Amino acid sequence: MRKICVVTGTRAEYGLLSRLMGMIKDSDQTQLQVIVTNMHLSQKYGNTYQEIEKDGFTIDCKIPIIDQNAEDNAVTTVKSMATALSGFAEAYNTLKPDLVVVLGDRYEILAAATAALIERIPIAHLHGGEVTEGAYDDAIRHSITKMSHLHFTSTEEYRNRVIQLGEQPDRVFYVGAPGVENIKKFPLMSKEEVEESVNFKLDENTILVTYHPVTLGDHTAGKDIKEFLGALEERKDLRVFFTMPNSDTGSQAIVDAINEFVANNSDRAIAYKSLGIKRYLSVMKYAGAVVGNSSSGLLEVPSFGIPTLNIGDRQKGRMAADSVYNCETDKESILKGLDVILSPAFKKKAAETHNPYEKANTAEEIFKVISTYPLEELKQKHFYDL
Repeated sequence: MRKICVVTGTRAEYGLLSRLMGMIKDSDQTQLQVIVTNMHLSQKYGNTYQEIEKDGFTIDCKIPIIDQNAEDNAVTTVKSMATALSGFAEAYNTLKPDLVVVLGDRYEILAAATAALIERIPIAHLHGGEVTEGAYDDAIRHSITKMSHLHFTSTEEYRNRVIQLGEQPDRVFYVGAPGVENIKKFPLMSKEEVEESVNFKLDENTILVTYHPVTLGDHTAGKDIKEFLGALEERKDLRVFFTMPNSDTGSQAIVDAINEFVANNSDRAIAYKSLGIKRYLSVMKYAGAVVGNSSSGLLEVPSFGIPTLNIGDRQKGRMAADSVYNCETDKESILKGLDVILSPAFKKKAAETHNPYEKANTAEEIFKVISTYPLEELKQKHFYDL
């Protein structure tokens, strides 16, 4: 039986992987191993490992890497990576997986891939080939691609880019985005159910907000969030549903600012550390628009037919549907952007848009490959020259 180890460090990433994890668990061909790390194991971010267990998955190894008392800076992030690297080395040595599955571009996933490479464990990587010029995630993503052996991309363009990076074409599979498939497959909550669950009314004037730190460029998280919340202060007609940022450098300044905003606008704003995939998609379904700089605004939101206001450079270079409007990080640009996406004309365009990340049977296609591909052929890679 093939032992397939899935690594997850964040609530969003787990939501994208959960259907695939279920397939691995339920198959008589494969044994699921689960390693959780980073935000899942932090009270600050909601101890979201509990959601994984609640869904019926057994966690085989926990690798805590966040120092709750450390300063929020780059040194702390690098130290977390060092802790993660050591932890993954021990975990792989104990679990002895035949294949490791990772998604995306986060620093803890770089550690997971590095340890697997050195221990000569083949890696399957989801969401490679994408470009996000405003974050160091961009370089991390391409680095993980070069350490990986099987690749599952969300568009054909990204498949071509992975091949451009020197990967063998017959190991690069265009499967679509797992998050888009979740919208089609997960039974979402009714409007009344989700409103009762989150204790917040959702209507066409509700915006769902996720705002992460930008880790490259000359912007600071504190300045950017101040500009953003300043715009929301002027738009008192809007109801604001925040989901908190990830653990990247600068996140604490954003968390503090959001908490202050919610305290001062409790009649129209609320914030959650984590919603879980079902509630998150359900809130998204009944919101009027999604605002911020999360990849979800580009990947999943267009499938609901609602607008996205994408702020700043964090997602710069990533393919986007016509329902996504881009703006700069200053207050005036954000106010203009809000006017655009909430206009009847733009809402009509969003309702008719095509999501370029949508493709049928995403998880099934990934599982088919990772459960059957001859692993002995993966150990040694050859650079593919165009």
